[in-house]
Amino acid sequence: MNKNGYNLRSVFSLFSSDLAIDLGTANTLVFAHGKGIVVNEPSIVAINKTSGEVVAVGREAKDMLGRTPGNVVAIKPMKDGVIADFKVTEKMLTYFIQKAHNRRVLVHPRIVIGVPSEITPVEKRAVQDSAYRARASEVYLVEQAMAAAIGAGLPIEEPSGNMVVDIGGGTTDIAVISMSGIVYSRSVRVAGNEMDEAVMQYLKRKYNLLVGERTAEQIKMEIGSAYPLEKPLTMEVKGRNLIEGVPRTVTIDDSEIREALTDASGSSARRPACRFPSPTIRWRRWCSAPEKC
Repeated sequence: MNKNGYNLRSVFSLFSSDLAIDLGTANTLVFAHGKGIVVNEPSIVAINKTSGEVVAVGREAKDMLGRTPGNVVAIKPMKDGVIADFKVTEKMLTYFIQKAHNRRVLVHPRIVIGVPSEITPVEKRAVQDSAYRARASEVYLVEQAMAAAIGAGLPIEEPSGNMVVDIGGGTTDIAVISMSGIVYSRSVRVAGNEMDEAVMQYLKRKYNLLVGERTAEQIKMEIGSAYPLEKPLTMEVKGRNLIEGVPRTVTIDDSEIREALTDASGSSARRPACRFPSPTIRWRRWCSAPEKC
């Protein structure tokens, strides 16, 4: 970018809100300075294959999953925490940035974007280029684990260890933070999406029941848990019987979903990248939803 172009963008940024974007595999959140979270929508774009036009973005596009006509396709442009479709990501970012400002003109904000710990320089450049093409004036990248620690209010400036486990849709970021820096970090490409797939496969195996991604995610969110609950939970699940081809409803409980999620979490635990050394430091555990942990 030439100097004149950069200065022009910097001037336009005065008319825009500074934004922080969590560009996730499953959901994208946009935080506006002085306003809080202004956008929280699925990272999905529905596109007309014939004309190439964007039909819907975010929540509207997610509602179309599995229900679109032949000429419309719902695309997830993010995979494993990184950009899988550059052009679609650009269109999605443009939409979310404009929605955060409630206008389409003079929108050239300064943006901070969270990225997984172990993405490559090429993947980082793809994120920056997408943001610039979405009319950002300045783009800065921050590791998601560091952003999570700051947001959770951990004492990251102290000379003591703080451990963060950030489970997203495509990646799980694990980091040990001390004195405002990341001492050790790993990014494992096993997270919420793989858990949804594990639930789908479990129901297919045990009940010969076919359910979609949205249903699997809903089951995980409502009755999924890592440890046995004091009060068992049950849920009615509707799907298609794979043998007879007719609709069927079954009742499942939380213990079955724990068993299903073991397939996903077990594959993550067996990976060498997930095995941390044993430093003699004080650990802290952070969770985005403490009431569910």
